[in-house]
Amino acid sequence: MDPRLAGSEEELVAQAAPQSAAAPAVRGGAVPLARAPFGLRVRRGLDKGGGRVYAVVFIMLLYGPLVLLAAFSFNDSIVFSLPWSGFTTKWYGQALSDSNLRTALRNSVIVSSIVAPLSVILGTLAAYPITRLRFRMRGPAAMLLAAPLVVPWLVIGISALIYFNKTHVALSWHTVVLMHIVVTFPLVTVLVSASLARFDRTQEESAIDLGASQLQVVRYVLLPLIAPALMASFILAFSWSFNNFEITYFVGGFDQLFPVWVYSTLRHASNLPIVNAISTLVSIVEVALVYTFWILITWRAGARTSREKTETLMESFR
Repeated sequence: MDPRLAGSEEELVAQAAPQSAAAPAVRGGAVPLARAPFGLRVRRGLDKGGGRVYAVVFIMLLYGPLVLLAAFSFNDSIVFSLPWSGFTTKWYGQALSDSNLRTALRNSVIVSSIVAPLSVILGTLAAYPITRLRFRMRGPAAMLLAAPLVVPWLVIGISALIYFNKTHVALSWHTVVLMHIVVTFPLVTVLVSASLARFDRTQEESAIDLGASQLQVVRYVLLPLIAPALMASFILAFSWSFNNFEITYFVGGFDQLFPVWVYSTLRHASNLPIVNAISTLVSIVEVALVYTFWILITWRAGARTSREKTETLMESFR
């Protein structure tokens, strides 16, 4: 027997005890992970809980009024208070049967359908030279384009009313279109400029090196990459024009548009449920449009990414 292995059983246990005490306990063949310090666990819990609280408060502030609006549109009472007097859908029928409301909605949709695409075109044409060209008056030009975003719409509406009155221009939905474009296309300019500023210009240079003309570069390289910004700008421009009250009220003349109809209808408290009903329908349509555009944007981005991966894979096999 090897003398190094000699010794009583108690001595062997005593020699192994310090090592086993220092070694981590192993159960089931897995070493347990060390727990994080108590302070770090508290901070992580606060961060997680604070994020959840912030999300709940944000959602309540954003969608809470809309939920209340929709809920009380089914209340069988003109009083905006609890408890309910009963469930009814008569306010929706009264709203949809109002000829003045249908006219106001039609005019607002027509105005917004004209303002949105024109604002996208003008805003994109203004954003391109600001982000791509270098000229002496570039800074003042950018400030002038951004001015309608900081000037209150009330001031712009009153100024437009005075201008049209002095120039003997009849007020109608045509003047509303003109002024809505004035205050909306700067927003498109800002959004598209931000997208162009993040755009990798080496892709344009590569296309030019391969023989593409400037028009082809814009059509096949630039526009597809800023398409999400253009679609988002179209949505915001349409929404801004449809819901703009201040400018519409001053330059709309005798043509009825939806924001002005809501204002004039709310002068009588008995019409509050009707306004709740039609506002709920309009909000549902707007949310559906935004969701549809979001689906299109994500689908387009996913399709483009899949196509680029496929092309890269094919190139690797060549």
